[in-house]
Amino acid sequence: MKDTIIKIENVVYEYPSNEDEIVTAVNNVSLDIKKGEFLVILGHNGSGKSTLAKLMNSLILPTKGKVYVDGMDTSDEEKIWDIRQTAGMVFQNPDNQLVATIVEEDVAFGPENQGIEPSEIRKRVDEALEVVEMTEYKTHGPHLLSGGQKQRIAIAGVLAMRPECIILDEPTAMLDPSGRKEVISTIKKLNKEENKTIVHITHYMDEAVEADRIIVMEQGQIVLEGTPKEVFSQVKKIKELGLDVPQVTELVHKLREEGINLPSDILTVEELVNVI
Repeated sequence: MKDTIIKIENVVYEYPSNEDEIVTAVNNVSLDIKKGEFLVILGHNGSGKSTLAKLMNSLILPTKGKVYVDGMDTSDEEKIWDIRQTAGMVFQNPDNQLVATIVEEDVAFGPENQGIEPSEIRKRVDEALEVVEMTEYKTHGPHLLSGGQKQRIAIAGVLAMRPECIILDEPTAMLDPSGRKEVISTIKKLNKEENKTIVHITHYMDEAVEADRIIVMEQGQIVLEGTPKEVFSQVKKIKELGLDVPQVTELVHKLREEGINLPSDILTVEELVNVI
């Protein structure tokens, strides 16, 4: 347990639909997330991946089973703020997380609500903005920023609360390719340089290239799990799940860096699988 930051045990989450039927959004899922891990959760809309994210952050509670964050039970109301400070959450729409009219005030919002001393808040804000490479925008209004920049400010706001784990629920879904690239670069930096545990929920397969582990969800269950190489190699299964098989330029590059010799003309997962 000491190396596990989030533990999910036989979790079921159900809710009533408009037709008074019970919908099972998460169906008997068990998952251990290790400290320092970069985990990507893939799946199309309605697969249960965003529900799983909310369960990790105690935004919703399991119908059955248990979720533990650094050993704390998410159903323990007395621990809810400790849980959310341990596992910070970044949502799909950054506009829903930005609350102030000046960037640095927005980043300071969380620590201020934690009752942190002003001098410490100043330090945390400066450090968080530096990590997401937004220091030069600290006196700007968030409404003047691009989508990618807004999302990086939202991440800085979570960082300022010093979480061990950051859960990102489709943080690039509303961004253009440039904004997506900015945010993915920031996520990688948080994991590799800041040693943060990352749980990245997305439906973009190419965002999972450098993850330590990928899980793929369908109908509330985990249907695939493994390293990027292991998951991407199951092309038929991925297509059956309705997910796009990405071009793998980045994956090929990473494999070459690891000393695996590959032909220079490989462009797709199918071609990659044939030679690994």
